Amino acid sequence: MGYLIAAVVGYLMGCASMAYYISLRRKKDIRSAGSGNLGASNTVVLFGWGAGALVALCDIGKGLASVLLMKWLFPELEYVGAVAGIACVLGHIFPFYLKFRGGKGLASYFGMTLALNWKLAIAVALLIIAVTLITDYIALGTISTVVVVPAYLAITTGSLLLVGILCVGSVVMLGKHWVNLVRIWNHQEIGLRSTARGENRVG
Repeated sequence: MGYLIAAVVGYLMGCASMAYYISLRRKKDIRSAGSGNLGASNTVVLFGWGAGALVALCDIGKGLASVLLMKWLFPELEYVGAVAGIACVLGHIFPFYLKFRGGKGLASYFGMTLALNWKLAIAVALLIIAVTLITDYIALGTISTVVVVPAYLAITTGSLLLVGILCVGSVVMLGKHWVNLVRIWNHQEIGLRSTARGENRVG
């Protein structure tokens, strides 16, 4: 029952979308502009770095909070944090009240990682920054993250169940980023450098 509660609460927390709330305030649905993604990167592209930073902090925060809350409520359940964290990521990606069209989960996945293993989270943050700066595409930083985190925990914990739980989120996130890979291949993806110049901003 504890795991079920963690999954439901995590999902509902993940459904809270600051990107959507900002787009309502700006009267521009970001799902119809830029990458069409309800996340921090598309918010930066369309509304600027301040709005994007707020979205990123909120998305990281809900991933972090979902894990810590469920671990506090059910300390006897070894994997309850991972279940809540992945459910939060899935809620972010598939919010029920937005016809299951949300973000792509990186910030919430990072928040979950931060709660599960803060040292790993620091390494992941550096990896995201490095890959994004080198390639100009945050999507490639995301893909690196969702591969590295389960792989690292598989090696260090030896828990196949934990890795299996995390891989649910990883597989979904990889699927969501397939369109980004296609756009990168076709030289159509909006890169970090053009974003920094504000070339695609709408408000």
